[in-house]
Amino acid sequence: MKKIAFLLFATLFTIPVIAQDKMIELPKPEITGGMPIMDALNNRSSQREFSDKDLSMQEISNVLWAAWGINRKSGKHTAPSSRNKQEMDVYISIKKGVFLYIPEKNALQLIMDKDIRKETGGQDFVGKAPLNLIFVANYKKAESTSEEYKCTSGVNAGFMSQNVYLYCASKKLASVVRGWFDAEKLHKMLGLEDYQEVILCHTVGFPTK
Repeated sequence: MKKIAFLLFATLFTIPVIAQDKMIELPKPEITGGMPIMDALNNRSSQREFSDKDLSMQEISNVLWAAWGINRKSGKHTAPSSRNKQEMDVYISIKKGVFLYIPEKNALQLIMDKDIRKETGGQDFVGKAPLNLIFVANYKKAESTSEEYKCTSGVNAGFMSQNVYLYCASKKLASVVRGWFDAEKLHKMLGLEDYQEVILCHTVGFPTK
């Protein structure tokens, strides 16, 4: 009986609980240490074979901070943003559902409690890998139309993706940026508005070997 009680207690403190406001606070990102930048650049690569091992919440927090976290008191991000419009958002698709990253709170906002990983791309591995990032441009924030700003948002998403690549190289995680996905279907599944657009997806996980 004591063993069962202990396991229940441990479970409550290891599995994030979704509160009524549907927000999950992430662990504080680890922003020091890691591999020297030149070594990370040398080790950066795209990999398309992933283990189904889950990433920890700490690792997810670190990946998200690398992609689009806040690294200054001014509220600016780890990736540059043209004209400081900061129009990018990061959604993640994991086993437990789809979440929106809230960098100001270092938290995740629940979008749906459904596993849609296999819907985030055309390759088979996207449904197996533990984490798929979805980079979304909000043209309302950019105060522009998609026709005028799409190229700029593509560049901004590229900066974010490279940050993820370098973090993954530093931590020996597998990683690949992807442009192969059904944009219309994913847009609908995420419940995006007309002024939002999926720009890129990026898969992260553990290598198979």
